[in-house]
This record gives sequence, structure tokens and C-alpha cells, in this order.
Amino acid sequence: MINATNMSLRPAVFLDRDGTIIEDRGHLHDPAQVVFFHDAFDALRRLQEHFQLFIVTNQPGIAEGILSQSDADRVNTCVVAGLADAGVRITDVYVCPHRRIDGCSCIKPKPYFLQEAAARHQIDLGESFVIGDHPHDVLLARNACASGIYVLTGHGAKHFGELPVGTVVVTGIREAAIHILKAATVH
Repeated sequence: MINATNMSLRPAVFLDRDGTIIEDRGHLHDPAQVVFFHDAFDALRRLQEHFQLFIVTNQPGIAEGILSQSDADRVNTCVVAGLADAGVRITDVYVCPHRRIDGCSCIKPKPYFLQEAAARHQIDLGESFVIGDHPHDVLLARNACASGIYVLTGHGAKHFGELPVGTVVVTGIREAAIHILKAATVH
């Protein structure tokens, strides 16, 4: 239920990019490679009626030299523009350009970007959700005191056995939106 005691804070949904709202096609370096899941637009339009929407994505290909920061920025701009064309507003996009071995503070499941969003955009993390297709997305939610929703699209089926006990698992973004709207008791 949405916290009525602190109405100045707003809940959010933090979305993994690849495998959650767009097809995971590896390290995307060209906006032409972006393919949205068919039900992403409707699901996100429904969620944005009650939540601010953010994208949080790990892009280790930048550190590995597979793609440039500019490539990642162009792809993210394309994703945000494609969503905007469908009536979906993304408040902000957070990109970790590091490899896991780099030991940075921003790679998922570390809550750095969620905490930054909370401070910058007055987000109530306790009333917020993270949707993703990797166990790191679920752990990100837990590390930020948010709720995680695991989707079986992208790499979801591959990593299903690695999930913490009690993880909410759904087929895709549409079902994640339905679960969130029911859990938040907003209709």
C-alpha cells in the first residue's frame, strides 16, 4: 500500500533495459538493434499512472571496449524516445559502464543508482519496485529496500535457478505491471 504518511515522496519502478523492456541482443551499439517487447508500451503506460519510471542498466561492454559510451547513450536515447512516442515517460536513465571485477559502486546489485534517484527525484524506495531478468535485479531491489519482480524474458529462464527464495517471478513486463499494480493497491 502506498505510504500516506509521507506524500512528498513518490514510488517508482526501476526497469532493467535489455531482456526486460527490449529484447536482449547482446551489447547494443546501434539504435537500429533496439526491439521492444510487444507488451512493454501498454504495461509501462499503466505503471506510470502511479509510479515514476527509471531505467537502470549494467553495460559492461563499455569497459570491455565492445561499445563506447556514445554508443550506449545513442541506444538509451532511442529507447527513451521510442517509449515517449508510445506515451511513456522515463524520468531518468542510469548506466553502469563497468565490469563486475572493477569493483565500482554503481553496478547492480549495488543500490547506488536507486539511492541517487531517491535523493534527486524524491522517491520512496520502500514503496518502489525493480523489474529485471537477472538475479542481480532482484538483489538490487532488496539492497535498496524495494520490491523485486523477476521476468522470464531475456536471460530470465537461464538464471531462474539462481533466484533467492521468495522471489516474485512473472512471465514478462505485462505480468510484472499487473503484479505491481495489485501489490500497491492502486487501480
